[in-house]
Amino acid sequence: MQRGSLRFRLAALVASGLAALSLFAQAPTPVQTQDLTGVAILQDLRSFRELGSVLYIAAHPDDENNQLLAYFARGRYYRTAYLSLNRGDGGQNEIGPEFGEELGVIRTQESLAARRVDGARQFFSRAFDFGFSKSFAETLRIWDHQQVLADTVRVIREFRPDVLITRFSPIPGITHGHHTASTMIAQEAFKISDDPKAFPEQIAEGLLPWQPKRILFNVGGGGGQGVADGYSPAVLRMNIGGSDPVSGESFASIAARARANHKTQGFGNLAGGVGAGARTETFQLLDGEPATTDVLDGVDTTWSRYTDGADISKLTDDAIAQFKTEDPSASVTALLAIRAKLAALAKDPVVDEKRAQLDRILQNCLGLTVETTIPNAEVVPGETLVMKHSVKLHASFPVDWVAVRYPRSTIAPVANSFISKSLPVDKELAITGSAKLPADTLLSEPYWLRADHTPGMARVDDDSLIGRPESPPVYSLEYVFNVGNQTLVIPDVPVQVTNDPAKGETRRKLDAISPVAMSFANDVQLFAPGASKPVEVEVTAYRSVTNGSLHLDAPAGWTITPAAQTFKATVGDKVKLTFTITAPAQLTSANVTAQANVNGVTYSNERIVIQYDHIPVQMLQPQARFKAVSLDLAIRGKKVGYLPGAGDSIAAALEQMGYTVTQLTGADLTPEKLRGLDAVVLGVRAFNVRTDLADNVAGLFAYVEQGGTVVAQYNRPDRLSTNQLGPYNLSIAGQAPPLRVTDENAPVQFLAPDHPVMTTPNKITLADFDGWVQERGAYFASSWDEHYIPLFAMSDPGETQPSSSVLVAKYGQGYYVYTSLGFFRQLPAGVPGAYRLFANLVSLGK
Repeated sequence: MQRGSLRFRLAALVASGLAALSLFAQAPTPVQTQDLTGVAILQDLRSFRELGSVLYIAAHPDDENNQLLAYFARGRYYRTAYLSLNRGDGGQNEIGPEFGEELGVIRTQESLAARRVDGARQFFSRAFDFGFSKSFAETLRIWDHQQVLADTVRVIREFRPDVLITRFSPIPGITHGHHTASTMIAQEAFKISDDPKAFPEQIAEGLLPWQPKRILFNVGGGGGQGVADGYSPAVLRMNIGGSDPVSGESFASIAARARANHKTQGFGNLAGGVGAGARTETFQLLDGEPATTDVLDGVDTTWSRYTDGADISKLTDDAIAQFKTEDPSASVTALLAIRAKLAALAKDPVVDEKRAQLDRILQNCLGLTVETTIPNAEVVPGETLVMKHSVKLHASFPVDWVAVRYPRSTIAPVANSFISKSLPVDKELAITGSAKLPADTLLSEPYWLRADHTPGMARVDDDSLIGRPESPPVYSLEYVFNVGNQTLVIPDVPVQVTNDPAKGETRRKLDAISPVAMSFANDVQLFAPGASKPVEVEVTAYRSVTNGSLHLDAPAGWTITPAAQTFKATVGDKVKLTFTITAPAQLTSANVTAQANVNGVTYSNERIVIQYDHIPVQMLQPQARFKAVSLDLAIRGKKVGYLPGAGDSIAAALEQMGYTVTQLTGADLTPEKLRGLDAVVLGVRAFNVRTDLADNVAGLFAYVEQGGTVVAQYNRPDRLSTNQLGPYNLSIAGQAPPLRVTDENAPVQFLAPDHPVMTTPNKITLADFDGWVQERGAYFASSWDEHYIPLFAMSDPGETQPSSSVLVAKYGQGYYVYTSLGFFRQLPAGVPGAYRLFANLVSLGK
């Protein structure tokens, strides 16, 4: 797992609203609002009446057409969903240091936050974002074509959409390979989702074949490639302008607010306030029945699609016509009649979903609220959960509170005799109950990260989780009521409620944690072949430990002493234990894992808490391990200054290499303050994100002129704080698409083999470019002054990229390096050659 150098993300605590339990582990009602106004309930009832459904399919978080989703979900009341084939794990992070899996976790939550605004729901396949791909063929190879296809078919069979809509053209063009692949996968899934012989294991699980009526390409949705050749020349145009009936906010404004949740991708500055004027979207038929006026032409969007469904339609129409927004409880009797009819229908994924939706409408009309609170959101499996159960009824309609059920407990949670058989109006009733969190409860961890993954695919051992946006709740329970002689079951999950003086009330879901967590100072530890070095493990106690033991596991050839160490700790203690590790004589690498035994149970996890204001708190508990690398590495100089950019772990890598690192700010970029430093390294995208760099680059260049060395890592061409990226002109502007080499195994040619970077202090060979991950580099300079010497030529197959992956200029007495190579990915991954080459860059002039 690529984790960077930080172990706790403490941006800010965020409220973690309760996730309604449903078939897809997310709130399936696209129009429910938090204020539960009569208008909102009426809109939800209209949504219940509609059975039309649309599934939008694309590649990444932020590829969706938010206004189209809002229009279908909030304007047409359709069941609307977005299937993103990956979670954006391989992208950039505009707000913090998380990359890789951690970034994917954040972007998952950003997608769910966007769905809560535009009203759709969210699905993901098991595919990982392995970085920019120029080829759909490469994408489908790394993703595992058949597995992603299986996941897409699974989502279609579960969600049962009437229409599929793709974001991107099926014709390969100037776009991301993931984009083209997403449409190709969608087309294949459309053809086979109703074939029981396709992925029969899904049929054996109980999923049923399903055939959408058509699949459309959203030509006007941002694909930017125009109508696709070879498909229907006719296009369908629809106006998706207008406003949300509840709030009066325009769909365009809702879309902007939804999209603003994609903060890691730089969309946090988007705002609402966009008008409700007409907006035309264009669609091209890729397969299925043609449509002329509407994407759902020919689709029965009423309950008549079900046997005996006409009665439900009639009752629902009557309930809508007679609904009193000022007194929703007046509709309870009508809703109970609908509910009785609905109960008679055969089991079906959509019917089951509609049953849950109708129950929520009934609950809201009653003004019936439930809440389960716990004193601490973090519980160790086997510990007792003490829960406060609170119920309040606003309507005067008679409601009996029958029970609270703990499905995973064999012991009655509460004495039912203490539960009032008749709820009073506008008076909260509360009882307490307790149950043990089962000892076999899995520690909180995103389900797709529980097992090691390939570069392109997650391993998910529980097929029922595939497609879900997030893990199921750690613990769930049910409130049982009698309403009009019908049983109403309301699912709930425990939450911790806290009050922050600055942010007010916040809620955090229950997390299952280990009593201890281990961590290493670095994800990578460098060793000289055959050499020994001390490695410190920090054990943090989240419960008191009277007799714990810790040992490190490593493959044969690596020697660790002592074999184990004992420890004891109270809550909050941080115990540091040091082991001596000896590397084998040969050049190699290995994963070293920490394992602690506490009360007879072995734990091998670290603890990563991701906290940002715009998403719920995320708990990750991956294996506590580091990558040990035995390599030949020499450095020159001792002291390096590091100016952070958008976030990377280069400073930690420099310390592993043997440098003393000084953190810098823009105000430090003067020859006087930089004197004594052997080199200065600029973090990734420093010229994009720092506001104190542009005014101080002259001092940085003066430092170079007086004999210093600066290594500037890549920047994006947009939002540059200055165009003066070096002492001599170089440009990364006007690149469309950006100049990059996405094949991490792309051949490399040495252009200046005798340059000091190639020889001192490490002799660079082609072997140093073996084992790179995700890519060679990105955002290569498009033009540069003749003073810069290009060191390498590299290109993806069939292309010729400029030779600007590493540019070195002698300026005065010093050296200035601008590099677009992905060191920020390679060094945390423990790539030996990347360390050797980066050491040579930092050692220039020494």
